[in-house]
This record gives sequence, C-alpha cells and structure tokens, in this order.
Amino acid sequence: MSDDHAGMQHGHEHMPGMEHMPGMPGMDHTGHSGHGDHLAQFRTRFWWCLALAVPVVVFSPMFGGLLGYRIDFPGALWISPVIGTVIFAYGGAPFLTGAVGELRARRPGMMTLIAMAISVAFVASWATVVDPALDIDFWWELALLIVIMLLGHWIEMRALASSSGALDALAALLPDTAEVVHGEHIMAMPAATLGVGDIVLVRPGGRIPADGEVVDGEAQVDESMVTGESRTVVRGLGARVVAGTVVADTAIRVRVTAIGEQTALAGIRRLVAEAQASSSRAQALADRFAAWLFYFAAGAGVITFVVWLFIGSPSDAVSRAVTVLVIACPHALGLAIPLVIAISTGRAARSGVLVKDRLALERMRTVGVVLFDKTGTLTRGEPALAGTATDGMGEQDAVALVAAVEASSEHPLARALVRAADAAGGDHPVATGFRSDAGRGVAASIAGVAWRVGGARLIDEARATVPERVAAAAAEWAAHGATVLYLVRDGAAAAAFALEDEVRPESAPTVAALHRLGIRVAMITGDSAAVADAVAARLGIDEVFAGVLPADKDGKVAELQHRGLSVAVVGDGINDAPALARADVGIAIGAGTDVAIESAGIVLASSDPRAVLSAIALSRASYRKMIQNLVWAAGYNVVAVPLAAGVLAPVGFVLAPAVGAVLMSLSTIIVALNAQLLRRVDLDPARLAARLAGRE
Repeated sequence: MSDDHAGMQHGHEHMPGMEHMPGMPGMDHTGHSGHGDHLAQFRTRFWWCLALAVPVVVFSPMFGGLLGYRIDFPGALWISPVIGTVIFAYGGAPFLTGAVGELRARRPGMMTLIAMAISVAFVASWATVVDPALDIDFWWELALLIVIMLLGHWIEMRALASSSGALDALAALLPDTAEVVHGEHIMAMPAATLGVGDIVLVRPGGRIPADGEVVDGEAQVDESMVTGESRTVVRGLGARVVAGTVVADTAIRVRVTAIGEQTALAGIRRLVAEAQASSSRAQALADRFAAWLFYFAAGAGVITFVVWLFIGSPSDAVSRAVTVLVIACPHALGLAIPLVIAISTGRAARSGVLVKDRLALERMRTVGVVLFDKTGTLTRGEPALAGTATDGMGEQDAVALVAAVEASSEHPLARALVRAADAAGGDHPVATGFRSDAGRGVAASIAGVAWRVGGARLIDEARATVPERVAAAAAEWAAHGATVLYLVRDGAAAAAFALEDEVRPESAPTVAALHRLGIRVAMITGDSAAVADAVAARLGIDEVFAGVLPADKDGKVAELQHRGLSVAVVGDGINDAPALARADVGIAIGAGTDVAIESAGIVLASSDPRAVLSAIALSRASYRKMIQNLVWAAGYNVVAVPLAAGVLAPVGFVLAPAVGAVLMSLSTIIVALNAQLLRRVDLDPARLAARLAGRE
C-alpha cells in the first residue's frame, strides 16, 4: 500500500470500568474485604438491637414520663438497665472500637463522637440506677442512639454494596453456555470453557458470552448494561463486542479475544474496587467537621457543668452536661457524606461513568477547561470517506470502482473506501490481478481495464494528468489536512477521494454544551496544524495544540494549569497516559487502552464524549448534596447543644433530653432522604447535551 495511505491513527476498543468504597472500621485497606460481610454485620446488629430496644424504651421511666404512663411491677426497673447494657456492649462495639482507633491516631472524629455519646449515656444511666436522685436515666436514648446509628451505617453499606452490586450483576448476565463453531458443526458448551480464538454463534436475543470481534454478520447490539446508552448500536465485521451485551436482531459470529479476568466486565469490577478504596477530600471534610464538633461538644459539656454548678445544683450540672454530650452525637453528619458518595458512585456506574477515584469526581465541578485528545476521542480514530470529485463519471460509480480495486487490501484507507461503497449500495464490480506497489499504491483490472489507486506520489511518478475540477477539490482537501487518493486510468486521474479521521457526531454537541456551562474546550493532537484546525473549526474548539509529541502532552496540561485553570483531560491512547495523570481530572474514554485507563480517575464506559457532561452534572449535584447535608447536620448541633446546655433557662425553656433525641433522629432522616434525591438526577448524556443546547 502507498505511503499516502499512512498517517491515520486508530483507537482500540476496550471496555473498562469501576470498583469498591471504604467501609467501616476494620475494612481491609485494599477494599476487598467485601461489603457483604459488613452489610451482614450491621444488618444483624441493627435487627437484634431494634428488638432489644423496644422493651428498653417501653420500660424507661424517662420515656414513660414523656408520654404520661408508668409501668410498675417487681423487677420492672431492671429491664431497661439490663437490656440496655446488652445493647451498649453488642450494638455499640463497632463505634467504641472505631473511637479507640481514632484516639490512638490522635484524630478524633465521627466514631469518637458516637462513642462519647453512648458511653456518657451508659454511665449516667447506671449512675441513676445506683442513685435515683440523679434522674439522668438515658437508657431509652442510649438504645435508640445505637439503633439509629446502626441503621444509618446499614443504609450506608447497602448503598455501597449497590454501587458494586449493580456491576457485579453484569457478570450474572453472562450466558451459561455458548454455541461454538467447529467447521460445519455448532456445539453447545459451557461458556466458562471458551478459549481465545474460539468462534461462537450468537443468535438474535442471545447474550455474547465473551469479549470478541465480529467475524461474520452484522447486528444491532444492546450495550445498555455496560455503557448506559439506551439505543442499540450496530456491530458489524471487525467490530469489538463485549460479554453480556445482547444481540437484538440477526445472528452474528464472534471470535473470542478475551476471557476471565481479561474481559471488560472483570476490568469494571477491578475499577470499582479501586474507586471504593480511594480517599475522598469531601469525606476528610466531614471528618474535620466531626472533630470540630467533638471539641465543641466536649467544651460545651465542661462549660455547661461549671456554669450549672454556680447557678444550680450538682444534679442539675451533671444532668445538663450529660444531655449536651449525648445529643451532640452527629447522626446526620455521620450519614451526610458517605450516603452522597455511595449513591453518586453507584449512580455514575449505572450511567456509564465509571469512577476509579472519587476525588476525581468531586473535582469535576471545578474544571475550567476540558482538554480532548483528538484521535479516538473527538474523532472515531479511523479514516472515512469525506469527499469525492470526478471527471466524466458519477461519484457513486467512482466509489464503487475504487473500492473494487482496494477490495483485497487490508490498509485502513482501503477499508474506509470499501465501507463507503458498501454503504452506498448497488452492484459492485469485481477486480482481478490485484497487486501492491510499495510506496506508490495499488493496481487491479476491472473488466479488462487497468486501474491504479494512490496518492500524490503516484500522480507524479506516473505523470498522470489531473482534470482541473478534480485538482481543485484535491487541493482544497489537502489544505484542510485530508488524505487524498486518486483513481487513475490510462495516465489520467478519473477521480479523487478525500479521507479523513471521522469526527464523532456527538463531539459538536459536547463542545457546545461545555461552552454553555462556562467551560473552555481545548484539543491536543500529534496531527498537523492543518488537520487539527479543520477539526477545531468544525467543532468550535477554543484552543488547539497540534503536532504535539506524546512525551510533551503532559507539558501542555501543565501550561494550562499554570494559567490558573483546573484541567480535565479526555483521552484514549497510551500516549495520553502522562497527560491523564498530570491533569486535575483524568478521563479515559471507553474505547481506550489499558494504560490510559489506569492513568485516569474517571472512565467513560462508552466512546461518547457527551458522557463528560454526565460526570460534570453528577459532580455538581453531589457537591450540592454534601454541602446541604453538612449544613443541616452541623446546624442541628449548633442549635441543639446550646439549648441542651440551658442558654434559655432564664426565660423558662430547657431542652428536654427526649425532645433532643427526637430532633436528632429527625435530622438523620432528613439527611438520608436528601441524599436519595441524587437518584433523580438525569445523567443521560444525549438529554444533557440537548437541554444545554435549548432543545429540551
């Protein structure tokens, strides 16, 4: 094939994915200890403690006084203390253990706050059993406090499990058996026994049993369970297909290219584990908030005790101080961030935005410029016929002729011409005597007529004439960076063809939508300035870095960062990996290489660049929920603690411990419900792009 056929880059389709979040204290640092164990632990503890809490609450004198009833029979007063002690030891164990770890690290936080509240309630309640005059019986509050916190953490673990469970369910979608083609025979065999290179038949409605390449047939394939795209996509000869996706209409034959841990779904599960094991700046914010509240509550408790010693009695001082310490426990704060992160990570996965590093998702809301790699990201990474100019024949006839000459070639430009002829339909001529002239092009005969196909070098060496109309079109194409091939007969160019890397139809809406969000768009490529500028002009890109060597791409990212911009890089190739790692947010497109995916914080399961909009929308929505929940959780403590301390006692109002407990529980419920609203965020990339363009 000629040198003129060179120069087109190719994306490699590979489907990546996601993995796990950190759980409660005791979680293996790798994130692989399994949410199932923790989920079962908190579920079991919650139900047992809930059952035990019922008699504790019912027989609590404080709760009975709140509702105006009294239960009196021999031994009734011992029910709450005995069962309450069991709840404290069994249900409170995870929080007490977590507090020990935090205090050893000299970093008091959420667990320390919870442990302080339940420990104070436990000690105060037993003190009241010994000396009823103290009247600080918190058994019912202790029981409900532990039950609510266990419920909260169970909800959290369920949310965490669902984010990976939605992906683990993909593996369950794999068929148990596959139809393997052996010559003229088709044999059914377990899918687990497939090997690389096997040819499998997938019938309409069947699931593809392993990652592979279509070797026969063309079908509409439903990939929604992997990419989140609702519409089927066409997968024909040479197209890559992913295990678990569904063939919608006609049968195809697939050559297996990956099995076991090498498949796309296995990669997705690995990435989920990394995501859920990664640290989070927002979670650190919640921990700092919890530490602040710990010192705030402890200080408020000491001040309350001292003040009430002077203005009241020792009993009042102990009662008020204990009440402050108990109700300062941040139920809502404990759920504020984990629930948002858990729901957003799972929501992202189901929408085709696979989060490896939660911190990357959090940073997406602050991105000021998105830097797209051109080839394979904004473009398809493969050549396509972009224009035809002829002299004395119809354009469709010219395409049919050039495709016939190129039919025996495997060069990407030849394949592009053949695809264009197939798409045009009609009868295709048959060429014979195919030969390839290195550096010059190809030649073949059609119905006894000799034809040659090549670039400018062929024209020069053959001294072929180029009609004015054809020459003008070729010059214009070349000026825009397109590759130009000529169809030559009898020393004259009968037609010319422009081939260029095909721009994805989703790219222009993506750029327009980012502009509507106030985000600049840049493009980086190793291609010439002419090629890059042509693509940029079509898409409305703000800034272009052309002719950039792979080793220099991360330098361009640093250049943008030095301007004070937060940079997100979207790429799919090995040469994008340094730039992805350098960026504030690295985004690997779903068709990218393993190296690019490993360097990115976010992976788009599909090759649709509009999925960047989904990541931004989810990041902004998640951040809003985090702030709302933090404000609500902190606001409760800021108001409730002074009231419990008795700042309004001079005007006759003192917050009863029971009322404080009710408000605390209500705060937790509000935060949990607010986090659930994230499930209503529309992350469909097509609808997001249309809405931002004002078409919805």
